[in-house]
Amino acid sequence: MKELWTTMASLMGVLAFCQTLLHTVIPPELRFAVLKLFQRLFNCFSSYCYYEITEIDGVNTNELYNAVQLYLSSSASSTTPSAAATSSNRLSLTRGLNSSAITFGLANNDRLSDVFNGVSVVWEHIVTPRQSQTFSWRPLPEEKRGFTLRINKKDKTHILEAYLDFITEKANEIRRKNQDRLLYTNSRGGSLDSRGHPWESVPFKHPSTFDTLAMDPAKKAEIMSDLRDFADGQAFYKRTGRAWKRGYLLYGPPGTGKSSMIAAMANFLGYDIYDLELTEVNTNSELRKLLMKTSSKSIIVIEDIDCSINLTNRKKSNNSGGRTSGGSFDGGSDMRTGPGAPGGPGDPENNGNNNSITLSGLLNFTDGLWSCCGSERIFVFTTNHIEKLDPALLRSGRMDMHVFMSYCSFPSLKILLKNYLGYDDGDIETEILEKLSEVIEEAEMTPADISEVLIKNRRDNDKALRELLEALRIRAEKKRLVNRRRRMEADVEEIAEEEKRALDSPKEVGGVATGGGDDVEVNYKKGGKEGEEDNGIN
Repeated sequence: MKELWTTMASLMGVLAFCQTLLHTVIPPELRFAVLKLFQRLFNCFSSYCYYEITEIDGVNTNELYNAVQLYLSSSASSTTPSAAATSSNRLSLTRGLNSSAITFGLANNDRLSDVFNGVSVVWEHIVTPRQSQTFSWRPLPEEKRGFTLRINKKDKTHILEAYLDFITEKANEIRRKNQDRLLYTNSRGGSLDSRGHPWESVPFKHPSTFDTLAMDPAKKAEIMSDLRDFADGQAFYKRTGRAWKRGYLLYGPPGTGKSSMIAAMANFLGYDIYDLELTEVNTNSELRKLLMKTSSKSIIVIEDIDCSINLTNRKKSNNSGGRTSGGSFDGGSDMRTGPGAPGGPGDPENNGNNNSITLSGLLNFTDGLWSCCGSERIFVFTTNHIEKLDPALLRSGRMDMHVFMSYCSFPSLKILLKNYLGYDDGDIETEILEKLSEVIEEAEMTPADISEVLIKNRRDNDKALRELLEALRIRAEKKRLVNRRRRMEADVEEIAEEEKRALDSPKEVGGVATGGGDDVEVNYKKGGKEGEEDNGIN
């Protein structure tokens, strides 16, 4: 054994001496040329193509490297039969900035196989120490990282480009799912931040989902299907020549869940939210700049649009005899809130705002040429009074889907009972469910009001049900009294109208139709005189 170790040590020494001698005798240029020659010979006889994707391309970060890293992380963590299989059990775990999820990654100098369109490929993660570098204005990492893709030569022309496009798209999807949503708001007065952006952002962590949203299940399914079709409709919108955007109008009484609906839409699609405050926007030009600075795959929200600026219904303004704005139906009018206009500084209802956004500017924002500066964006407007909005703002192409957020219905109530009390359909007595179903529609309580009753009594489910039933009964009784009083007032008004019509209607006296009041007296006199003249003639 001792002799064996001595022999091995001697051989290692000889090899080291030969290597040193070769490096000393053969110049580096010749060694490099010989290496390239061997590589070319190897490539000629090899049936594979190799592609290197380095982490840093020159001085810039290679986005394709990041995309491959994200894509392979999803493949490595997948447990489906069609998932890629690693050659070892070593995986790296990472969690990125603004990310709430932990992702898997391919360990250093390890391999992973993948299948795309029936073609098998192999990825290898190469990590080597970087040689000592000279002075550079941008320090480079100590390690040189990159991926090597191996594809069979006969499959290269069929899948390479499509495979890389698929990886990029998949990585963007993973990035959206892993990152926390962001909620943006426009800066006060259109000011810019340190990066020159007019939007300020905070992490968006609203927990609302379509599962917890108190809404009719059939209506929720319709909205979810529409959102899914929109997100998957890039080819459709391109084929039909339409901008890849969609508009939603959420309207209904306060407390019916309009804001929760927006949060559920954002969480469902994985989109960021841009909450646009119109009162902080001064001109149409500033509004366009805000639109240009929004990203794709986002929801642009204007809440309580009827309270933001003067966008009232021009048809009603015409009927009421007030000063109309003129112009075309599609918003050519100048509905300003600036000086000398309704809602301007001279208007007592303006509250000091000095913006001059026109209806035309807002319509171009949602449906004009500037609305196409980006893709996969959803516009959502909310209002408590849809009748106050101009019809030009509500037509298809601007607000494609009108969603009425109504009072709490019985299916919505069961969702709230499950959310706050943990009750499923079979956990509540049938008698109590019947009593709730009898009064819920008549009570006209909003989901917010019902949620408050359940939150206060969430530690005692029986008490929560009793107080909720009592609250619904009290509200239903109040509604009945209000409706009865309205009917009585309507009956009184109808009787008064009938009496007024009776007094104003013509009366027939002596075969002559007459009016009322003084006209009646004149006609009586005239009729009597004519009668006397007739008698004298006869």
